[in-house]
Amino acid sequence: MSHFLRRALPLGLLLAALLWLAGGAVDRAWYDGASRLLRSHGAAEAPVALIGFDEVSEQAFPEPMALWHRHLGAAMEGLARAEPRAVGLDLSLPMRSFDTVAPGGDAALVRGILRLRRTCPLVLGLTVDGAGRPRPIHGPFQAAAGEGGTAFVLWEVDPDATVRRFTEHVGGSAEALPTLAGTLARALGRPVREGWLDYRGAAPVPYVPFHQVVAWQREGNAAALQAAFHGKVVLLGSVFPFVDRHRQAVDLNGWGEETGRFAPGVLLHVQALRNLLGRGPLREVPSGLGALLAGGCLGLGWVLGGRPRAGSLGLLAALGLGALGILVLQARGWFLGLSWPAGGLVAGFAARAGEEALSRLRERRRLRAVFGGYVSPAILSEILDGRLEPGLRGERRALCVLFSDIRGFTTLSEGLEPEAVIALLNRYFQRMAEAIHAHGGTLDKFIGDGIMAFFGAPAAQENPCESAFRCARAMLASLGELNAELAAEGRAPLRIGIGLHFGEAAVGHVGGASRHEYTAIGDVVNTASRVEGLTKEAGFPLLVTEPVRARLGEAAGFTPLGEQPLKGRAPMAVFGWPER
Repeated sequence: MSHFLRRALPLGLLLAALLWLAGGAVDRAWYDGASRLLRSHGAAEAPVALIGFDEVSEQAFPEPMALWHRHLGAAMEGLARAEPRAVGLDLSLPMRSFDTVAPGGDAALVRGILRLRRTCPLVLGLTVDGAGRPRPIHGPFQAAAGEGGTAFVLWEVDPDATVRRFTEHVGGSAEALPTLAGTLARALGRPVREGWLDYRGAAPVPYVPFHQVVAWQREGNAAALQAAFHGKVVLLGSVFPFVDRHRQAVDLNGWGEETGRFAPGVLLHVQALRNLLGRGPLREVPSGLGALLAGGCLGLGWVLGGRPRAGSLGLLAALGLGALGILVLQARGWFLGLSWPAGGLVAGFAARAGEEALSRLRERRRLRAVFGGYVSPAILSEILDGRLEPGLRGERRALCVLFSDIRGFTTLSEGLEPEAVIALLNRYFQRMAEAIHAHGGTLDKFIGDGIMAFFGAPAAQENPCESAFRCARAMLASLGELNAELAAEGRAPLRIGIGLHFGEAAVGHVGGASRHEYTAIGDVVNTASRVEGLTKEAGFPLLVTEPVRARLGEAAGFTPLGEQPLKGRAPMAVFGWPER
């Protein structure tokens, strides 16, 4: 547990904080998708009928919509004949009278309001002005509606301009504002509970055009009015294309309009009423339980992150199962944001995987620091990357083998103290090793004042001979720099010979289980050593065999020396460098 707290908590909390910042967007996106998915599941909700103010109704009446008081009064009288369960007006009536323009309109509307009120609860919509203050409606209309007969048609809008929740604390206000849906529900004796709009079983909502309702009333067609509205909650609102539109998680329009989710706002009131008159909005899982779940997922993610490759599959499985569980939860009326479990899983997994990666990096650095001077970088990289087989069996590889030796070093060192000999050798070997490693070679061993290296293993090279030849030239150039330093110190220069041969060799670990080394064995190694020995008499610092020269091209600048006898094997064509 202390290891978990010390290692997981700092990284986990950092990632959890980052996920929390984006969690709102994640939860909103999840809610939208889940709501659309669950729309076809669940029992049908309370019937709510819609009367729409549309473009056809606008053309049916000669007056502008602000002067429709007579028609609105007629529609209310018609609704009174239909005996609905309740009626709500998602429209803010004017602040003053227009009787000077349309005489008798105010009285007609007041009569309609009073008559409908005697039949069922009626709620008129209110809105606010630009400063956020309640915008009053004309006094007679307010008086006719009576106490509790008005309510606000406002919605809480999320940061992405989408409405997803029913609340009467709009804008986070401490004081609840009576809403149209909430006031109608209370008038019908239903409790009002806030929450995420529940779209389970939400059927598309058709509408009856406003002018049709007025026509039925004026024709005395009580049967049509009863068939359309009897016993239902009725809402009147705008369905104009560019008026009172809100971005919604689910578009409930039942008249085939392509809204792009910018649907008439009255549909939000419809769904809120369906919820309040039925099973209520979605309940949000308490934050304490969400935090507890996130903590458990953090621990699971930490366990999975211990093996990132295999654990990543487990992480995906856990995320999938978690999403399915949250979907089932929403299907049962509870909403839990996906960011809680997903954030915990991802944070825990990333924290553990990050900790493991840092531990491996620290271990690699430690191993490089400890063993970097004992094995070649190529071998150490293969070991650290897990590509070098640990067993004692070898494999056949095509190599270019390099041998080098200092000419007359025994005589040169006779007049030096042992410490001075070692210091000189170390200066020489340092430069030679750097050249070998810079060209991708593997420094096999130091043999007294000699060096054995090979190219083409453990990491394969496109042209091992080219790499070895470039390395040999670099070694000679570096020796020139060292000799300049020795001359400045008043000391004799060093001369070396280098031999290269190409062929197949067995490479791998040689030794016992408790002590072994990675080396190359085969005739190509012995031949390269013999070729290097020829440099003592050939007069060239670098000799290569025909297999090497053939892989270097014609521009290498070699001098053919013909077939040279090699101890213990047949003569072989040898070439000297540089060209003379």
